[in-house]
Amino acid sequence: MKKYLIILAFIILIAAVVGYFFYKRTPDVSYKTSKIERGAIVSTVAATGNLSAVTTVQVGTQVSGTIQKLYVDFNSRVKKGQAIAEIDPSLFNASVEQSQGNYLSAEANLQKAKVALVDAERTFNRNKKMLTDGIISQGDFDAAETALQSSRANVKAAEGALSQTRGSLMQSKTNLRYSTIRSPVDGVVISRAIDVGQTVAASFQTPTLFTIAQDLTKMQIEVSVDEADISRIQLNQKASFTVDSYPEQTFQGKVVQIRSAPIITQNVVTYVVVVNVDNNNMKLKPGMTANVSVEVAKKDDVLKLPPAALRFKPKSKVNDAKDKDNGDRSGAASQRTVGGVGPQGGVKGGSGKGKGAGQQVYLVKDGKPVATPVKTGIANNSSIELIESSLKEGDEVIIEQIGGEMKKKAGANSSPMGPRF
Repeated sequence: MKKYLIILAFIILIAAVVGYFFYKRTPDVSYKTSKIERGAIVSTVAATGNLSAVTTVQVGTQVSGTIQKLYVDFNSRVKKGQAIAEIDPSLFNASVEQSQGNYLSAEANLQKAKVALVDAERTFNRNKKMLTDGIISQGDFDAAETALQSSRANVKAAEGALSQTRGSLMQSKTNLRYSTIRSPVDGVVISRAIDVGQTVAASFQTPTLFTIAQDLTKMQIEVSVDEADISRIQLNQKASFTVDSYPEQTFQGKVVQIRSAPIITQNVVTYVVVVNVDNNNMKLKPGMTANVSVEVAKKDDVLKLPPAALRFKPKSKVNDAKDKDNGDRSGAASQRTVGGVGPQGGVKGGSGKGKGAGQQVYLVKDGKPVATPVKTGIANNSSIELIESSLKEGDEVIIEQIGGEMKKKAGANSSPMGPRF
């Protein structure tokens, strides 16, 4: 029995030693690399907006009443001046008739006043001669002069009343004309907000009855660009976009307007950029959501570096000795500072100036990563321009490290015999 216990203890000791060296063994290190290529880099600014017609006219009514007829519907093509709806004209016809009667009455009163003026002038001239001959008294002459002046005033009053009734007649005819709603432009009806029998009131605010897009072959996108990117947007820059209806197709456009008015939403500042789009095939419709990419910079035949190469930093090793472990922690922190990329695209702690100054990438030499300083330019999601470096086309830079860390960190209380129960 004692012999078996000795053999069992020996086996456990061998297993413990093998396990200890297995867990303390540093895994093999390998590196994943990518080649530096030469080609074109296009830097873009991404934004989202909605398609709309370049010119959209809201058609309303200046008179109130009940819709009697509708001549167009959604998607109807209309010409300028074409009747598109009609309000019941009965009340407006009656108003025209009443105004016409008042105008004729005022016109007749003017004629009567003019006749009375002619008679007063004759009487005045006759009395003037008779006063000279001494036939009538001065009082009779003064009465004739007063009657003449009164007749002249009556003519002026009649002319004013006639002008007033003429204006009322013109207003009634205008309201009657407005009862027929006509299209102000050539275009397509994209919205209709009324039906036959509906009453519209234009007393306080003109209601919108139709929305007409003047030309759907020319459309625009109003996109919101973040304040951090607005300085990179310029007029006439090329833009490409996709819509959910045609995810496989990319449409083209051009920046035509950069609005200076800020839009602040929850302390986020954006600016509206207008992109014009050709829609000759009529695939695009108003209201579609467009994912826009504005081309802000482009360079051909440049060295291209993968973005992962700038983010790469060698992984630190962990030793089992407690004092060595503390020293390695400070060394690893220093190493992360040298290899890390700062928030502005440069290296944290770097002293280089200019765009991309102080950055570095790693190459594999003798199985170990070796840092090489670089200076970068414009970038996109897949490539970064390499401006200054000793690297050349075809060189392989490290983008990922595989292995190189202990599976389990050795702690001060850990035992070579395994975990404590």
